[in-house]
Amino acid sequence: MIPAEPDTSALELRIISKGVSVEEIAAVTAVITASLDELASTMATDAAAPASAWQRSQRSVRSTLVSGAGNWRNFSG
Repeated sequence: MIPAEPDTSALELRIISKGVSVEEIAAVTAVITASLDELASTMATDAAAPASAWQRSQRSVRSTLVSGAGNWRNFSG
């Protein structure tokens, strides 16, 4: 199932600074909208991509085996 496109037309910004030009408001709106669109597409991609067999089989690497007297005492092999 492909998620619906995010509705950025409902984006509501409140500018509380005084003396802001129309160009500055447009620039801030464009940056925030682009950031939200990128975040939404990243989240949709992450949710849609199942883990591969390689990713499922990964596990942490064991610690180094140290040889020497007494280190293999409990090995029941």
